[in-house]
This record gives sequence, C-alpha cells and structure tokens, in this order.
Amino acid sequence: MGTNASPVFHVAAVAATEVDQAVAAISLAFISDPAARWVYPDPSTYINYFPKFVRAFGGNAFAHGTAHQVSEFRGAALWLPPDVHPDHEALDSLMQESLPADRLQELSGVFERMGEYHPNEPHWYLPLIGVDSAHQGRGYGSALLRHALRQCDTDNVAAYLESSNPANVPLYERHGFVVLGTIQVGSSPPFIPMLRAAR
Repeated sequence: MGTNASPVFHVAAVAATEVDQAVAAISLAFISDPAARWVYPDPSTYINYFPKFVRAFGGNAFAHGTAHQVSEFRGAALWLPPDVHPDHEALDSLMQESLPADRLQELSGVFERMGEYHPNEPHWYLPLIGVDSAHQGRGYGSALLRHALRQCDTDNVAAYLESSNPANVPLYERHGFVVLGTIQVGSSPPFIPMLRAAR
C-alpha cells in the first residue's frame, strides 16, 4: 500500500549566487496570476519582462538577506524590512519600456492606491511570494509565511502585503492578515491590501 509522504519544509535565506533561482521560482508561481497576466498578457512579453519586474519590485530583499526560499526553490518570498522599499526608479523605467500607454496609466494608478494603504508605522512588506505551480497546494507558501512572521513577532512589528489573487486571501487570513479594502483601477483585476498587526 502506497503512502504520500508529507513534504519537508526547509526555509533558508536566498544566497547571492541563488538570486536567479528565486526569481525563476516566483516567475513560475505567477504564470497564471490574474494581476501578473493582466500586466503582461502576451506569453513572450511575460517571460521577458516579469522576471525584471520581480527584481525591481522585490529585489531589495536580496541585498538585505530577507529573501527566503523553501525546499530547494519550490517557492520563494521577498520581504522588505522596515524602511526598505521597492526600487521605484527601476519599476518606473521597466513599466515605461514594457507597457502600452493605457496599461501603464492603469498600473501607475494601482501603485498609487497601494501607497495609500501602507501602514504609517514601521512594518515588514511582502511585495512577492509564490510557489512554483508544480508544487502549489502542499504547504510551501505557509512555510514561507511562518518563517518570516516569527521575525515580525520577535520584533513586535506589523506585516503588510497586497494579494494579487483573491483565491490566496484565505491563506493570508489564516496567518493573521486582515483585509483593508480592494484596489481596482480601470481594467485591472482586484488587488487586496492586507495587514497583520504587530503582536
């Protein structure tokens, strides 16, 4: 009689030599994400530009040692510590290069609304977390969340994210995040800002 072995969750910081692997894992995770494919609906454009988006939006986590991977890059999470932000200059440049004018205007509006929801107090920000689509639904995302949220609790600091897929909201709620509202601009899908209060 066969048994399904439970996956082993080993979460570790992403080393400087492993950045490409983490970016690839997140890019695979978002391949059917409503927001990611709204931004880059064309397959070749997605493959070309989304990894660059990952680096611009969450890449400062690599420099601060706050990017994590689980079980040999089944998934990855890019956390920005308090007072560390996305590379807005790189984001703006990438958006100008890769998006038509109407999509650029709408996505800029989404980012503007996101800024309105960010907490004023110091907080950890999770711009990107994802599990390779071949390994989703097995607990790897929860393992990545637990690992970072222990640090938030040790520091007594809030955590904040925007869910780009409504299907993931229950996962974040199980880890203590609360929905703050919904962001939707023009033709965009909903983005859901969520806050986990300091504890």
